[in-house]
Amino acid sequence: MNSHSHYDVAIIGAGMSGLAAGIRLAHFGKRVCIFERHNAVGGLNSFYSIGGRKFDVGLHAMTNFVRPGIKGTPLTKLLRQLRIDRAEFALCEQKQSRIAFGPRGETSLRFTNDFVVFESEVAVQFPAQIDGFRRLVAVIKAFDDVSLDAASVSARAVIREHLTDPLLEDMLFCPVMYYGSAQEHDMEFGQFVIMFKALFLEGFARPLEGVRMILRVLLEKYRATGGERRMKCGVQRILSREGRATALVLDTGEEITADHVISSIGASETERLTAASTAEPAVVGPLSFVETITILDRQPAALGWGSDTIIFFNDSPRFTYEQPSAQVDPRSGVICIPNNFDYGPDQALPEGIFRVTCLANYEQWAHLGDEAYRSSKLHWFAEAQHSARRFLPAVADETLSAATLATDMFTPRTITKFTGHFGGAIYGSPVKQRRGLTALDNLYLCGTDQGFLGIVGAMLSGISMANYHILQKG
Repeated sequence: MNSHSHYDVAIIGAGMSGLAAGIRLAHFGKRVCIFERHNAVGGLNSFYSIGGRKFDVGLHAMTNFVRPGIKGTPLTKLLRQLRIDRAEFALCEQKQSRIAFGPRGETSLRFTNDFVVFESEVAVQFPAQIDGFRRLVAVIKAFDDVSLDAASVSARAVIREHLTDPLLEDMLFCPVMYYGSAQEHDMEFGQFVIMFKALFLEGFARPLEGVRMILRVLLEKYRATGGERRMKCGVQRILSREGRATALVLDTGEEITADHVISSIGASETERLTAASTAEPAVVGPLSFVETITILDRQPAALGWGSDTIIFFNDSPRFTYEQPSAQVDPRSGVICIPNNFDYGPDQALPEGIFRVTCLANYEQWAHLGDEAYRSSKLHWFAEAQHSARRFLPAVADETLSAATLATDMFTPRTITKFTGHFGGAIYGSPVKQRRGLTALDNLYLCGTDQGFLGIVGAMLSGISMANYHILQKG
């Protein structure tokens, strides 16, 4: 139990961005403490245990993967800034993934960690669009997506300057939106670029142990630098005077002071903690999700599901990315089969895992009584799985049932309960604060509402805000 009451930097939230900010600051001798309300680190990318099994949440794949020797990418920058050897993450590449559109995926684009595969798929499926697609990729490669001053431009408008087929347009937006967009229907072009690079120009990888491996490395680095961490110790209020944060009031009633405060919990959630704010209230994101998890007694390959790592699917003529009016919209979603990463000849996950993610409406879940909540989970579990299985090789219901050892499902209500995010919003507010500024001079945002996306992006957000607001200013 530490007894410090003043820190150089106090960090609210022990998610990926908060941990990365803490490591970076502690490397330079700052006295840092991370305050986390829950008993597990990771925030939106963590894990939980039921019946002796550990279930990942958030992590389908670590995006932005590049192979050793490739410099100047988000992953290599992250490793350098946090002084992590890439072998410590033990990343294993995806086998292949797909974007599948149509009632049963009649139009499909396959991609791997080699971009030439995706480009050749576009050329085959959309021959009239390939020249425009190549011009678009050139624009994406040249765009400075990490600029803190980039102008806001519609991604759809930019894409339509180069592509004329709405099906290809939607197929590009589907994975990019599902893996990072807080905005309905469209994206800011800089956000689109971040995710396009992360998914297609770079790629997917995963440690055999999943998110636990990444969190373990981050915690070990943070401890080694002398950073402090208080778990099950949330921040109840941020006191301020003359435009500066003066103290944090913890859930225990204790007051902590710090020269700087970094919040990784979201813009609206941070505003709620401030005693007074003259800034325009942050917008709460409308987008949330459900995810079903099925544990199998065999490898998915034994069911014929051995090729695809992740499948982004949509069964409708147009892709609709918006808050559904019903509890869940099963027309589109993401299938993740963690067994289908290339773990090497002598390694495999001990059980099969089949995950399905779909858009959901927080308000339709938030106020249900216990019985109605359980009933809704059972109903939408079956609906989501039924929808997703259309995009996989057929398996009889009785065969899948016989192979099933356990199931679970999280909902928007689960997200808010364990992360504190308003509205169960995974990707935060559609309005990002690229400089991480708030109404208080020494209170900064990192994480999803700062604007860097994905797991690597979250960590880079913490690093960037620590560098920009504290280390570079001495």
